[in-house]
Amino acid sequence: MLASMGAGFLAGGKRLEAMGPQVETAGNRAVDGDDRERVNWSEKLTITVGQKNGDVVGQDDKAIQAAVDYVSRLGSGTVKIGPGVYRLRNSIHLPSGMHLEGCGTETVLTKIPSQEVALAADSDWYDQEITLAGTADFRIGDGVTLVGKNPHHGGVQVIKRTLVARAGNRFKLNEGLRKNLWMSEEPTCASLFPLLTSEKCSDVLIENLCLDGNLANNANLNGNYGGNVFLQDCKRFQIRNVESRNYNGDGISFQICHDVHVENCHVHGNQGNGLHPGSGSQRPIMRGNLLENNEIGLFWCWGVKYGTAEQNRMDANRSQGMSIGHNDTDNVMRDNDITRSGKVGVLFRDDSRGQDFWANRNVLENNRIIDSGEDSGIAIDILGKTKDTLVAKNIIRETRRSANRRGIRIAASVERLKLRGNVIEGFDVPIVDDRNP
Repeated sequence: MLASMGAGFLAGGKRLEAMGPQVETAGNRAVDGDDRERVNWSEKLTITVGQKNGDVVGQDDKAIQAAVDYVSRLGSGTVKIGPGVYRLRNSIHLPSGMHLEGCGTETVLTKIPSQEVALAADSDWYDQEITLAGTADFRIGDGVTLVGKNPHHGGVQVIKRTLVARAGNRFKLNEGLRKNLWMSEEPTCASLFPLLTSEKCSDVLIENLCLDGNLANNANLNGNYGGNVFLQDCKRFQIRNVESRNYNGDGISFQICHDVHVENCHVHGNQGNGLHPGSGSQRPIMRGNLLENNEIGLFWCWGVKYGTAEQNRMDANRSQGMSIGHNDTDNVMRDNDITRSGKVGVLFRDDSRGQDFWANRNVLENNRIIDSGEDSGIAIDILGKTKDTLVAKNIIRETRRSANRRGIRIAASVERLKLRGNVIEGFDVPIVDDRNP
């Protein structure tokens, strides 16, 4: 169930209900303008996409997007993608009320190899075109990411657009730039994009798909802008039974998104974070996922609150199994297996740039944190002025030669930490508490 849902919708025969009492009677009717669906229709709109057979036949983003747009025009429904490998030149953009479903691991969405070309002419913030230097295999309909420095203060700026018309090396964009791309700052254009994306939409279900980012042939796209799945300013999304692998960036990233559920997904082999509940996201639930061989398994970004991470397995992630920090408060992390992390099992980050940016009032309980880091690894590292944290009933174990590894390290400025009922085994020094040197 989606917490705090303001409106229910039907997807794939499964009702996503509004929270609170519901009245189900034979007298319920569909009423114009009322988006709290109460009728359990026996048949709903479904459009199929297949490589040889289907309502829409094709092997790329254009076929899938055509089906999605058809369903969107009619308000809501399901797009079911058949077996095969679909090679995308642009993101699939998901509107509100969409149910996108594949055939499990038999349905693979991947992307073309990326290419990067410098811009050959200045573009001002009000322009809707760019000029590329040299030749490359850019085509009409391609998704691109434009990167350059802001000419006024030097900060990096990232612009995602679609190429919609061309004249030689001049390309028109689907939207205006709204940022200056001047030659003095050496801007570039690259064929980088999320595989699935959505912005300012709600009530979407994504399930039973395999997403492959073609890591070996693609440059990096920062997780604040991309990933195999990337959501921005969205509400009430469910992502379940999805394999997200091999992206040169994040596996699943959502920024300022509320009531997002990620369940029973396999997120692995990504260059960035496995799961990235992003800045300001409220009430995410991440349950039953396998997160392995990413840089960080689960990265709580900035200001993520009232979230739950439970019954996940985070294995062999290169840096941390789980990382929580900047103003991430009031979250619960329980009943997870966090094993073979490259540096730290669970990191409470230090962020001293504000008055109180630490991960306060969080609960870490009933987890199993095993074999964390190399010789100086730490199972749980609590840094900065982290406050009001409960660490309870966790099994913290080192099965290798303990070397200089530590079970729990507590920084000198940590306040009101409660340690209750933890089992710490296999360490020469189970707890290092710098509050009491």
